[in-house]
Amino acid sequence: MTKISRLKKIVILLLLFVVPIVSAQQAKKIIVEYSEFFNVDQDEVPDAVLLYGNVRVSHDGVLMYCNKAYWFQKENYIKAFGDVRMIQGDTITLTSTYAEYNGENKQAYASGNVIMTSPSSTLRSEVVNFDRNSQQAFYRTGGTINDKENVLVSQAGTYIVERKMYQFRNAVTITNPKYVIKTNHLDYYENVGHAYLFGPSTITSDENFIYTEKGFYDTKRNFSHFVKNSYIKYNNRLIEGDSLYYDRNREFASATRNVKVTDSINKSVVKGHYGEVYRLKDSLMMTHRAVAMTLVENDTLYIHGKKLIVTGKPEDRVVRAFPNVRFYKTDMSGKCDSLHSSEKVGITKLIGRPVMWNYDNQMTGDVMHLISNKETEKLDSLKVLNNTFIASKDTIGTGYNQVKGQNLFGKFRDNKLYEVDVVKNTEVIYYMRNDEQELIGINKSACSSINMILDGNQIETITFFTQVDGDIYPETELPENARKLRGFIWRGDERIQSKDDIFPEEENVYDLKMKKETEEEKKKEDTPLEVRKETLEVDDKKKSS
Repeated sequence: MTKISRLKKIVILLLLFVVPIVSAQQAKKIIVEYSEFFNVDQDEVPDAVLLYGNVRVSHDGVLMYCNKAYWFQKENYIKAFGDVRMIQGDTITLTSTYAEYNGENKQAYASGNVIMTSPSSTLRSEVVNFDRNSQQAFYRTGGTINDKENVLVSQAGTYIVERKMYQFRNAVTITNPKYVIKTNHLDYYENVGHAYLFGPSTITSDENFIYTEKGFYDTKRNFSHFVKNSYIKYNNRLIEGDSLYYDRNREFASATRNVKVTDSINKSVVKGHYGEVYRLKDSLMMTHRAVAMTLVENDTLYIHGKKLIVTGKPEDRVVRAFPNVRFYKTDMSGKCDSLHSSEKVGITKLIGRPVMWNYDNQMTGDVMHLISNKETEKLDSLKVLNNTFIASKDTIGTGYNQVKGQNLFGKFRDNKLYEVDVVKNTEVIYYMRNDEQELIGINKSACSSINMILDGNQIETITFFTQVDGDIYPETELPENARKLRGFIWRGDERIQSKDDIFPEEENVYDLKMKKETEEEKKKEDTPLEVRKETLEVDDKKKSS
């Protein structure tokens, strides 16, 4: 053996035995704990120790295993080849075909079939960088993460060890057996399964389609909270609101502020500031300035109640409103305590001191039924039961045309009331005028029944049947106190004149409050990301409790 060969052996022995002692004293130095073979070849790898076979090195809490390594002692740097494993306690394990590690700045680089495992998930990518100072691992070459419930795919991502949190960017997809989430910005906490969505995002499932631009999803418990430009779309319903809560387990959704539920089959829209939808029960509840809008031919019917409830399949849908119900259509409006409308039988019941105006005709009674033709979906007829009154102001004077009876039966043509029959114990006061609108006299009569043909707010003909008792009085011969039938109350000051009149004043005050809150929420869009996350979590905890 030559002197040079012996010298090389001595140098290698010194590197293996002396340097570890020094490294132990200086914690930042990489320590070679084991290698089956070693060599130094300045021609092959200058300034490096070549390690072969079951190589094990350590550095400040990290162990690295590989088949082969180049150890650059001076630079405190190592390159590892073949079956590379890098283990940091019980937090991170990196496996790859190649890796580099810098002991000076604690930067690790792994490439080739990289698998990074944490206690709750596994990441697969071609290249992963790991910064041990900040305890962050990141990739830019596409990655797939698996945990117990989900498969997450993205073009780029960062894993923050201390928070057990992934930050995903670009073409992010979460695939769960029940749904698929797609977004370009998602933060995911693996230990609790919380996902935060920022920017245009979609959640697709067999049951529905969800869109949001800022939201929270608990992938373990399957409920979520969305707070920007969000909606939930079912087969025939679209739910929108400033704040949406969704529980997939119960198929329950609730919405707050500027809530809108669109029913494409029944051509209706329900609005309010708080709503609940149970998909499996086919039910909808709306309150806080609630209004249901239904297309009736070329007109819209607006119905308000303190609470609106819609239940049943489209062909068997039932709408209930209570209390303090008000409704408006161009040629019809009214009030009552509660309303019940059945799509199946085509009957809308007005219950509790109902009053309805068709043009200028006021109708009252104990109960009112509006009956629709189920085939044409047009208003067909009207029933007013018990204590019936139909009245209108005299066209010129201060008096009132009045018809009183037990029950009223009316017929509609093109949604206009054109014929009315009033039956049993009927009484009439009617101001008779000629073509020049001059008062001829006041007809005050009683009979068993009356038939009237109407043209808008005008009575074209009036026919009395059986046991007619009465007369036409000159205006001067009929005293004022005799010009009103017993029980008659004119409720013209309650008449709903427009769709805005259906809301009581307290509902309008609440609406202004909600609009103010909406503006304040929009201002929060400029708040830092972490603050927005905390807000989502707090709101979610309140809702789930």
